[in-house]
Amino acid sequence: MAKDLESALGAVGPRLRELRQRRDITLTRLAETTGISVSTLSRLESGTRKPTLELLLPLAEAYQVTLDELVDAPETGDPRVRARPIERGGHTFVPLSRRPGGPQAFKQILPPAEPSCGTQQQTHEGYEWLYVLSGRIRLLLGDHDLLLGPGEAAEFDTRLPHAILNAGTTPAELINIFGPQGERVHVRARPTR
Repeated sequence: MAKDLESALGAVGPRLRELRQRRDITLTRLAETTGISVSTLSRLESGTRKPTLELLLPLAEAYQVTLDELVDAPETGDPRVRARPIERGGHTFVPLSRRPGGPQAFKQILPPAEPSCGTQQQTHEGYEWLYVLSGRIRLLLGDHDLLLGPGEAAEFDTRLPHAILNAGTTPAELINIFGPQGERVHVRARPTR
């Protein structure tokens, strides 16, 4: 047991260095973000400083990963994503990816349409791709009003006013990929008008 613990703690330093380099973050910038000194961060990465919960918590937050992901070696870690579903405005978002810094994938479950449900469109920085798994999705995109069914996909710049609504009376499920990078799938959908 003590040998396993020592092995897991020994793998933290290289894992921290890999995360930082993969995200192209300097030690100085990470120190500003976490409040941990550059010297301490350097010693953690080199393995000359033992990781503690007090040091790992701000690093996990900065990298947007769980503590388990900081301790597990990537080659031997469990590849399954075990993130908790997020409930927002009656919608359920199930994370399908766990690596920040690139596209983020979610399965989204939209409840049945309600008569009082508004059609207010929003804008934000980024890019979105969606694929309908089941049900009917109404995509309001600027002046376009599109109806998407199972097997159809859409992509758009999220700086355009948009809203994604359930167009049916049963829950609808879709896959969302958010982010500035990623594969851009081009498909056609027929307007509902």
